[in-house]
Amino acid sequence: MYTKKILSLLFFVLIVCQNNLFAQAENPDFFRSIGKIYVVVAVLLIVMIGIFLFLFYLERRIKKMEERLGDSHS
Repeated sequence: MYTKKILSLLFFVLIVCQNNLFAQAENPDFFRSIGKIYVVVAVLLIVMIGIFLFLFYLERRIKKMEERLGDSHS
């Protein structure tokens, strides 16, 4: 019963808001036209650099642990 009410409400909201949800931007280069594309690219670059630095750091720690385990087994 409770689930049926939630689904009905969700369906109603989708019908009422469908114009806003599925609307296409008039200008496909919207972010470029307002200068926000550079912010988006900068944030993506920062996130990617952070991921790569973390993976590099993790790889170095794993290598050190493998060397220690290799030394203790021999």
